[in-house]
This record gives sequence, C-alpha cells and structure tokens, in this order.
Amino acid sequence: MTLKELAVAIGAEVVGDGSIEIESVNTLDAAGPGEISFLANVRYNKQLETTGASAVIVAPNVRAGGIALLRHKNPYYAFSQAVVKLHGYRKQHQSGIHPRANIDPVATIGENTIVYPGVYVGPRTKIGRDCILYPNVVIYEDCIIGDRVIIHANASIGQDGYGFAPAKNAGGEVIHHKIPQIGNVVIEDDVEIGANATVDRAALGSTIIGKGSKLGDLVTVGHNARLGPGCLLVPQVGISGSTTLGHHVTMGGQSAVAGHLKIGNGVSIAGQAGVIEDAEDNTILIGAPAMPGSQARRVYAIFRNLPELVARVKKLEEGGSASAEAEPTAEA
Repeated sequence: MTLKELAVAIGAEVVGDGSIEIESVNTLDAAGPGEISFLANVRYNKQLETTGASAVIVAPNVRAGGIALLRHKNPYYAFSQAVVKLHGYRKQHQSGIHPRANIDPVATIGENTIVYPGVYVGPRTKIGRDCILYPNVVIYEDCIIGDRVIIHANASIGQDGYGFAPAKNAGGEVIHHKIPQIGNVVIEDDVEIGANATVDRAALGSTIIGKGSKLGDLVTVGHNARLGPGCLLVPQVGISGSTTLGHHVTMGGQSAVAGHLKIGNGVSIAGQAGVIEDAEDNTILIGAPAMPGSQARRVYAIFRNLPELVARVKKLEEGGSASAEAEPTAEA
C-alpha cells in the first residue's frame, strides 16, 4: 500500500511523499527500499540518518530530513499495527484440535480454539474460544482458561504449588509433608503465556492471572498468587506464593517478588531486582534487596565508587594516627 494509505490505516500523520509504495516492515539498520521501520527509543536516533528504509514511524517531536515519516503519539504501537496491515495478524495455524492432543472427555474447549500435538488438558478444565495452545502445553484438572488466551510450547498450568509442612517423626527426624493443593488456576481473557512458563495451582481457592497480562518464557507464578489486569512479566521472572500484584505491574528479566506481599498498581520492577516488602502504587523498584528508584540510584552511585572511598578512608585514618602520635601530651 502507499504510505498515505498506511497512515490512514494506523492513524498516523504523513511527513513527506505519501505516494511511496510500502511492501513490508524491517529494523532501522536492515530496512531497504519499500520497507518501513520505527523509532521508539532515543538511543537509535542516529540511525535515522543512515537507514535505508523508505519511511519511519516516529513520535510527533522527531525531526529528520531526507526521509518520509509517519508521526504517531505511540510509534511502537503504531508499528505493531503496520505489521498487521502489511503482514497479517496471525501466522497460519492448523484448525481445531490435533488428533495427537490428549483432551480429557470432561474438559470443554470453546469455538475456534487451536490445540497442537502433545497438548494435555485435564479433567473438568474449561478453555474459552479463539485460544491457541502450542505443542506440549499441559493444563491440569479444574483450571479455567478465558477467551483469546495464547499459551506457548511446554508451558505448564495448574501443577501443584510448592507447599510442605515440616514435622518430626518418632525418631526426631524432620520430614517435609506435602500439603495437598486442591485449588485451581484461573487465566482470564487475552492473556499470553511464554514457553516453559509455569503457573502453580492454589492450595485453596485460585491462582489468578489477570485479563490482558503477558508472561514471558520461563516465568514462574507460585500458588495463590494473584496478578491484576495488564501485567507484563518479562522472561525469567518469579512470583512467590500468595503475593498480589495490582494492575499494569511491569517486572524486568530475572526479577522476583517474595511471598505474601502486596505490590500496588502500576509498579515497575527493574531487571534482577529482589522485592521483599510491599510496594505502593506507581513505585519504581531497583536492586536486591529492591528499593525505590531514586534511593537506589544514589546507593549504586556510591557502590561503584567504594574502592576509591575505602582508599580515602584508609588515608584519613593513617593521617589521624600520625597526628595523634606527634601531638604532645599535657604532662610534657
């Protein structure tokens, strides 16, 4: 389609030649004629000068000479819509339930849901419509999956939560006795769960993944955890049991939250952060143990300079000792 047609389709403003033919999308450094790219991160601004793209989707305040632009208040989202318009939303899937999937007779699956080979769906589990279950997904008994849910390969939903009660036997040895996990998992509409992710069933009640949340690969959600709507959990995030996340919480890679905590709405947790306390709404948390971003930046600025600071303290201590020895006493 022409650049002007694409602009209309995604709600962007054309700057430059709207008659340019656009065939596909690509990255700034790899794009060529007939391709459109996007700029959503200022660190790539210089690539506007060198890109071979015919046009670039940018924020309203971005200026660039010699290249056509589509201005949009959210260039990353606009680019996703351009991908849909130029390439289609979904790749081609098989239809229906593959014969090598194992679906319990008393499980129910909604219309237009696609089930790949190797999938196991346990008794009394309910799966909504327009879902995609990729190969080897496992969904244990009694779980509830909403509409338009995507679960990627090898993810496991509803396995037992990690619950053990230590007690001494007659010989005084401590034995870890398994606590029966008799709850379930509820995954609400429009959730996407990455490959090899795991969501534990609740000991009692439900582990809940809120509507529109997106979980990356290798994410672990413990039993009785509750995620509000719109949460983003990047790969390798860990949520301990009985922790509650508010809506639109974002967690960077390899970050984790301890158990029985309450994380407020709109909280952002940096990669590799370790959260051990409740967090108020809209807090930014950095570090392990995690602390508010403004405090963490000061702490880590000092942390990076510790060798120099230690050396200065040693010099001051040495100077202080020498002065004390040289100072005459009152008796003298």
